[in-house]
Amino acid sequence: MSTQIEYRTASQPRLPIDVRSDTVTRPSPGMRAAMAAAEVGDDVYGDDPTVNRLQAYMAERFGFEAALFFASGTQSNLAALMSHCGRGDEYLVGQEAHTYKYEGGGAAVLGSIQPQPLENDPDGGISIQRIANAIKPDDIHFARTRLLALENTIGGRVLSPDYLRQATQFAHSHSLSTHLDGARVFNAIVKLKMDERAAVAGFDSVSVCLSKGLGAPAGSVLLGSRELIDRARRWRKALGGGMRQAGVLAAAGLYALEHHVPKLAQDHANAEHLAQGLRALGLHVEPPQTNLVYVQIPASKTADLKSHLESQGILATITPRTRLATHLDVPRDKIEAVLRAFRDYPRWD
Repeated sequence: MSTQIEYRTASQPRLPIDVRSDTVTRPSPGMRAAMAAAEVGDDVYGDDPTVNRLQAYMAERFGFEAALFFASGTQSNLAALMSHCGRGDEYLVGQEAHTYKYEGGGAAVLGSIQPQPLENDPDGGISIQRIANAIKPDDIHFARTRLLALENTIGGRVLSPDYLRQATQFAHSHSLSTHLDGARVFNAIVKLKMDERAAVAGFDSVSVCLSKGLGAPAGSVLLGSRELIDRARRWRKALGGGMRQAGVLAAAGLYALEHHVPKLAQDHANAEHLAQGLRALGLHVEPPQTNLVYVQIPASKTADLKSHLESQGILATITPRTRLATHLDVPRDKIEAVLRAFRDYPRWD
């Protein structure tokens, strides 16, 4: 008795408009074709030519000696932290940072690394004075401060090149290494109209996500020196991340890098358009810098508004400080549909 597998096709009902995150993007037909045509090998042996091409391309583009492909940004960041720090060491990090707040405490749980969370400034950075005050003396009573970890963009905010230069120079002058969680670093690059090498200057390692605004289905790339990447490769294996024929995913990343980076400017423009439309309804909206729009929603209306949007085919995570993300799968006509749904909500008063 045979079992027939039913596959979904393009003729299925239209997908909802999803503004929960830029991680929800789906591979485009061109990206799917690139994935299907990818030449593959066993990446654990270093034999996958497409993975090797992605790693070499990213290292060259950002000006690092080496690069390593990971299944996710969380795994890439964790391997970086564990490559910079040992048991009993600590890293300085913002309280709002993804590596501290949203990655399951992996550095502490799996790396025995102590995070020292510091208050973020309104622009997303951490003041140099706050960093200075947090560096521990060389004393057996204290964890050893080893690393400064920053994030760009952070909550959609772009850290200025001047600040990044000052922060990394200060860290190095105090014998700290520097890591950048660059999950959305291409948003910062496009916003500031600067090249990749300049955007990450001063960092000893950078994690770049391919599955957010760039639209790949999975994957992040860690950049660093050959020595650091060798350590990260060992930690990737220990973290369960040795992949085999990963070229199908690397091909998606290469396609995204070659075709989708300029489209981030459209996401930024759509975010501004969305923000203006929501302000016209009398809502308080934080000025977006990139593709993330934050809007204040009365707590008494969050559940009802979420249900209303879902009835209009729109997926959003509605909280008192709601984040709406623009991305490849939300062109201007869908932004207009989101605004209509907000306008049609009957209970703003």
